[in-house]
Parts: sequence; structure tokens; C-alpha cells
Amino acid sequence: MVYQYLQGEHWRHIYIVGDLHGCRHLLDEQLQAHHFDGEKDLLVAVGDLIDRGPESLSCLALLQQDWFRSVRGNHEDMMLNALTRGEHDLWKLNGGEWFYRLKGAEMISAKHLLLRCREMPLIIHIALEKRIVVVAHADYPASHYAWGQVIDPQGVMWSRHRINRLQQGTGEIISGADDFYFGHTPLQQVIHAFNQYFIDTGAVFGHQLTLVQIQ
Repeated sequence: MVYQYLQGEHWRHIYIVGDLHGCRHLLDEQLQAHHFDGEKDLLVAVGDLIDRGPESLSCLALLQQDWFRSVRGNHEDMMLNALTRGEHDLWKLNGGEWFYRLKGAEMISAKHLLLRCREMPLIIHIALEKRIVVVAHADYPASHYAWGQVIDPQGVMWSRHRINRLQQGTGEIISGADDFYFGHTPLQQVIHAFNQYFIDTGAVFGHQLTLVQIQ
């Protein structure tokens, strides 16, 4: 699945969260502080639920919750490539060693959740009352957004070209939608430029986990 469409009117509040990287406790604290209600509200993640932090399996299990959606990050992509193509070394070098320490029921659970990872979209399109919000992991590698448009999956999950340009003082609006939310690149604080928000604030490195309410 490349694109997933969400109609905002189905939920009371909608939140977008930055890269979790196994920091489930930080997410739970944020949701409690915002009085998040799983019966009424929705949480959308920018990907990279796993690796580096202490609670990767718990974060991956969020995919089983009706109130949770996430795009695929490059770390989920590495996991899939490791477990379906045998490309283990790259994943291990980037925090995937937690999986190989699992035993028994936890290993069974992780392999079951792998099927959920295969279903993760690259792009989540959120139709709100007066605007369109697009969520992707690293970038939307085009100057114009269109639902269903063919795009480079590697650019969506891995590219830092756009954020690098913004940090150098250049960039441009992405036409076709109102707001874009990305993660992937750890930052000291959220970067908002043009109609783009980069919200990975390095929670796994001891910094704040960013949670943004869009509805």
C-alpha cells in the first residue's frame, strides 16, 4: 500500500507523533497529558516505531490498536528486508539487534506483527474539514502532491534532500496539499518551513517526543 486515506470527521481529535524508536513510555505520558481517548481520537505516527529504544516490541504492537495509524519508516523497511530477504547486517547496525534477543512468545508476537508492517502505507492522506494534511516518513519527493501519484519509495522513507535544503535556508512549498508532516531526521526542535513540519525531535536520544494536534 502506498497511500492511505483518512476522513477526519470520523474522530474527535487527531494527533501526529514524531519517531518513537522504541520509546513507548514517552508516548504513553504524552497521551495521558493530552487526555487521549482511544474511543474518540486518532494517533498518526511518522514511522520509525522501532529500534534504538528499550520498547520496540511494545511500539510495534501499536499497529494492533484501532486508534493508531503509521506510515512506514526506513527502520520498518530495514526490518522487512532483514526478515524477508536476509539483509540482517544493515538492520543490526541501525538498532535492530533487539529482535534477535527475543524468545518464545515475544518472538512469535514480533513475527506476527511483521505482517502488519507489510501493510503500512508510505503516505497517509488526512482529509480535514478545511485542509488536507499529508504524513510521510522522510519526504514527499515531488514538488506537487496528488493522491495516488507514483513516487519513489526510497525517497519517501530515506531522503534528507528537502530537510538539508531547509536547514541551508532554501526550499519551496509542496503544492497540492496544505500541510506535510515528516520525521526521520533528529532535530533539536521542530522545523516548520513553507507548508512542511519536521517533527522528529530525538526522543530516543533523551529529548522531547513531539506530539502535534491537527484536529
